[in-house]
Amino acid sequence: MSKYTFTAAFISASICLPTFANTHHSDGIQAQANKEMLAPFDIIHTKITTKDNVATFHMAVSGKAGSSKPTPTGQLAGSDVFSYVWPTSIDSYEVGFEKKAGILALAVTAHPDFDDTPLYDENGDGNTTNDGNVWHSHWVVLQPNEQCGKGALGVVDIPKGSKPRLPKTWPGLPILLDSPGWSPTFNSEAVEVRVPFNEIGVVKASNFDGVTAGLRVNQSAHAPLLCVVDVMDIASNDLSLPGKVNE
Repeated sequence: MSKYTFTAAFISASICLPTFANTHHSDGIQAQANKEMLAPFDIIHTKITTKDNVATFHMAVSGKAGSSKPTPTGQLAGSDVFSYVWPTSIDSYEVGFEKKAGILALAVTAHPDFDDTPLYDENGDGNTTNDGNVWHSHWVVLQPNEQCGKGALGVVDIPKGSKPRLPKTWPGLPILLDSPGWSPTFNSEAVEVRVPFNEIGVVKASNFDGVTAGLRVNQSAHAPLLCVVDVMDIASNDLSLPGKVNE
């Protein structure tokens, strides 16, 4: 699947009303602020940098990053997910999935109605099953899925009975999603995630973009389990993955 297929799927769901360029953050992709958009998801800058074997994924918005979370619904089916996402050209195999399984993206998400990080206790209360509302990180694999809506994307479902290659920290949900436990940090308008790689060269050679989006669990809580339903902003405007690591 090419990055252009991914671009077309997002463009159909995207609305962009730029007002002025922002140069507060250097390098990476400089975006334009949009007064019509919810400020915590209005991207003004995103970049990926590396040092030694660690890649830092950075995104800045025109408001306070992480200040807005979904309203709880009280159930899994139909519940919402808010996310800061870095789509990349990195092959899904590099983080533990099958080769070329779809578009590999790092995502920072919050969702109060379910917990998909069973190995970690993000809120520190001794219970590892009630932390969905705390911002946390995932690898997700995305593909266009017409069942999610015309031109929409979904997290790739795992067909019943199949046994694909999966990361060791896969949380057990029937989708291509990993819960590696890297804690995002928020500082005013910025969110960052530091991600270790065994082969940092694959990151340095990749391209990326920045997206803020809302996802929703299917009302049947079945395939397609998790769909992108609201693309809030795209750093490049057209999701052409123009970002180059360390540039």
